[in-house]
Amino acid sequence: MRRIYPDFAYSDGPRAGCWWDETCALPDRSALEKDIDCDVAIVGGGFTGISTALHLAEAGVSVAVLESRYVGWGASGRNGGFCCLGGGMLENAALERDFGQQGRADWRQAEMDAIRLVEELLDRFGIDVDRHSDGETQFAHRPRDFARMRRDVQYYADSYGLEARLTSPAELATEGMNAGFHGALTVPIGFGLNPRKYIIGLAQAAEDAGAEIFHNTAVEDVLQETGRYRLRTSKGSVNAQKVIIATNGYSAEDLPDWLAGRYMPTQSSVIVSRPMTQSELGAQGWTSRQASYDTRHLLHYFRLMPDNRMLFGVRGGLMAHESSEARALARARADFDRMFPAWRDIDTPHGWSGMVCIARNRMPYVGPVPETPGMFTSLCYHGNGVAMASYCGALLSDLVQGQTPQRVYPKAIQCPLAKFELGRFRRAIMPFAYAGFALSDL
Repeated sequence: MRRIYPDFAYSDGPRAGCWWDETCALPDRSALEKDIDCDVAIVGGGFTGISTALHLAEAGVSVAVLESRYVGWGASGRNGGFCCLGGGMLENAALERDFGQQGRADWRQAEMDAIRLVEELLDRFGIDVDRHSDGETQFAHRPRDFARMRRDVQYYADSYGLEARLTSPAELATEGMNAGFHGALTVPIGFGLNPRKYIIGLAQAAEDAGAEIFHNTAVEDVLQETGRYRLRTSKGSVNAQKVIIATNGYSAEDLPDWLAGRYMPTQSSVIVSRPMTQSELGAQGWTSRQASYDTRHLLHYFRLMPDNRMLFGVRGGLMAHESSEARALARARADFDRMFPAWRDIDTPHGWSGMVCIARNRMPYVGPVPETPGMFTSLCYHGNGVAMASYCGALLSDLVQGQTPQRVYPKAIQCPLAKFELGRFRRAIMPFAYAGFALSDL
């Protein structure tokens, strides 16, 4: 299996300090140890794969999920836990240019529907995810960014039909948001959650509906045989009519070969503090539990969780080895201290990294793998996979069954992924891109 990062990136090393792993137990699931048949085989046990499995199983389709480690081991079980608008990076002008006004409207509708799908799943299956935050709040790290936010109020009204709310610089402290920002904009949709609790609950729902989920079952090869697929693993194989590749930022260049050069995994790092007392929160003047991020291109994302731990995320390292991992977490801590100086002595005992996946097209792709009948994929959620991956899994369920999706299926996510420049050496682009982003954030 060919991947573009060193082996360390795909080991337990980057997630060793993940706070979510301490919040709930993971159900035991056996590895595949025999040959089985099913209608659909899914490679990957994250939000995409498990959502697809759930919706397929509820439709009466026999489905097997093959996960190389365990459900939620990848980004789905170690992300920041923001269920929010997003998934693509194209602005309205580009969406309308490429897909027309209806194409733009469909994508914006899908963003909202993705959040509402997660809400529906949480309610329908009674999944407790420690939900908090009334929408999502963006903070201006420069005065001119707050001027742009004034214009963005109309953007959210036009794009989503939502009434966004401005908070002036003078009002931030009274709202418990004192961290040196120059104003804020709150969008009344989305929330924070515990992603491990969500993926575990979703997987249980999929199993209850009839899906089979196998842990520690890495797919070594996918072969086409007499109109079907055979997925080989170390101790067994799956014979399936159709296959879904749901590996996102942990994909390989040769599973399938078409993916080579068409996705860019980039690291994001998170630290989590110990629980803080009310007096410690008051010392900084931050008591808000809003899911938050700032206006930087190399953004910070953060939120105070229900147990008064502060979660704080930044872009990760570029090299993906032990020393770069340590540097990324140190950088996260340094940025945390600058933003919240009253908490410089507060321990952040938990820190980890995971892969975000971006596309050259700057939009996800959901659909068939070109020139490979019966194989489908969905990936590249640009750091917003909690909602969008769940939604795309529901879309895949219909597509795999040969049905027109019941949900909005925007043209913008029907375009197969384009190749990045430099192919297998595309990671070399990232230092230059990050340097440009850093300059633009000054």
